[in-house]
Amino acid sequence: MNLVEWLQRLMTNFGAEWVLWLLLGLSVVSVAIMLERAWFYHSLRDDTEKLARELRERLRKSDLEGARRLLDASPSAEAAVVISGLDEADRGAQSAEEAMAGAKALQRLKLERRLAYLGTLGNNAPFVGLFGTVIGVVQAFEALGRQDAAMAAAEATRGMAPQAVMAAIAEALVATAVGLFVAIPAVAMYNVFQRRLRSTLARTDALSSVLLAHLVAGNTQGSHPAGSEAE
Repeated sequence: MNLVEWLQRLMTNFGAEWVLWLLLGLSVVSVAIMLERAWFYHSLRDDTEKLARELRERLRKSDLEGARRLLDASPSAEAAVVISGLDEADRGAQSAEEAMAGAKALQRLKLERRLAYLGTLGNNAPFVGLFGTVIGVVQAFEALGRQDAAMAAAEATRGMAPQAVMAAIAEALVATAVGLFVAIPAVAMYNVFQRRLRSTLARTDALSSVLLAHLVAGNTQGSHPAGSEAE
């Protein structure tokens, strides 16, 4: 038995049903991740524009404790990043910026968690379904090859394929359809979550700039008296 015959027998013995069960399992995991990520992103929602305005007002009054309480009350990832910069505010703007950069990287990891699964599933589920279809087609042609020679010849003269073969091909196409059914929602939600991630990171940069602007302005104002004395 050569390699081609061995692979053919292997595929026909196992059939394509296991591919459908695999896709079903992947779909269940995909839906669970979608729900978990949707809940996670929803739990981080906050009015960041209002938060930025209130943070700016407190910083202008040099009310660092009030600014911390404001940020602590926010569930957003943006606030968590700025809090890390506020902890280093006494060390200067550069230290605060570095601290916020590190906190932003950690928040990004949390926001990206499990999204790779959705992207991978969306890209590869159609190929898994296509593999099931190929197995089904191989089974159909093997069934056709086992038909009685006289019957096959009679069917060929009428331009018809045996009913069993047509049924096998129809079942094989189900695997492709299931693969697409699994892939499309995964790709759609992956794109939605990626957009939310980018928006969150952009708002994080905007809120971080509020704190950095205050620290830079404070350093600049603090350097003026020294310059005046030098003159």
